[in-house]
Amino acid sequence: MTRIVVFGDLNVDVVAVQETSLAHGSDTAARVSLQPGGGGANVAAWLAKLGVDVTLIGRVGTDPLAPVALSGLEGVDLQVVHDAHRATGTCIVLVSPGGERTMLPDPGANDAFAVGDLPPLEGDVLHVSGYSLMRPGSRAAAMAAIDRAREAGMKISVDPASAAPLANDPVFLQRIAPIDLLLPNADEAAVLGPQIDVPELVVKFGANGARWTNGVDTVIGRAVPVDAVVDTTGAGDAFAAGFLSVWQTGMAGDALAAGAQCAAKAVTRVGSRAS
Repeated sequence: MTRIVVFGDLNVDVVAVQETSLAHGSDTAARVSLQPGGGGANVAAWLAKLGVDVTLIGRVGTDPLAPVALSGLEGVDLQVVHDAHRATGTCIVLVSPGGERTMLPDPGANDAFAVGDLPPLEGDVLHVSGYSLMRPGSRAAAMAAIDRAREAGMKISVDPASAAPLANDPVFLQRIAPIDLLLPNADEAAVLGPQIDVPELVVKFGANGARWTNGVDTVIGRAVPVDAVVDTTGAGDAFAAGFLSVWQTGMAGDALAAGAQCAAKAVTRVGSRAS
């Protein structure tokens, strides 16, 4: 049984599902809810739901939002630091009709994760959310986790996480090299450009599926059709978890199919955690 260690954000998402397009400078009717979120925690939650042994390394505050961020993580081995000075990370998520989301993140305690907070890494795969690598406060710890995983002979997977911050981080790929698997979506891959050089690359195209390549062979995975897209928040995290659940034991096509199944479930509900 493969154990996957996930390093990444734990957040509370304030999700506003809009009834109409956003009326700038005025009011837009919406259904608002608090949901657990964060790129690292979402992947860990989906992995646990799939029956994978998974550890989550992260940081939350000691405020009333911390229990919300930590909910929905049943079955996950939590190696989570509680920060007495910074609030739990929070993200405002605006979901437009059709399910597309726009996010306004405040990393809070996530950006205070220090190298000294890292527990021993015990597993076969380390998966790192790109947010931790792009933010200056958590970058050293994320890099230390990658270095230690490499020394321990663990496979390393990275999800670049978001196209806009990547555009301001031109050395992202050089910083993390070498790794074994990169999981960008199409926008992130476009920002990273042709210099992507990893043993395995999976590009996520949302409703148009995903593509895996090792530089020699290429496999195309189809998306799973859904009746209605409610909220795309965390769909990429769900896909990553599905892919990783099969990655070390199955064929690329099987891993892509597992990722598509999880992503399809994710977009039919509000919020980003498995339920």
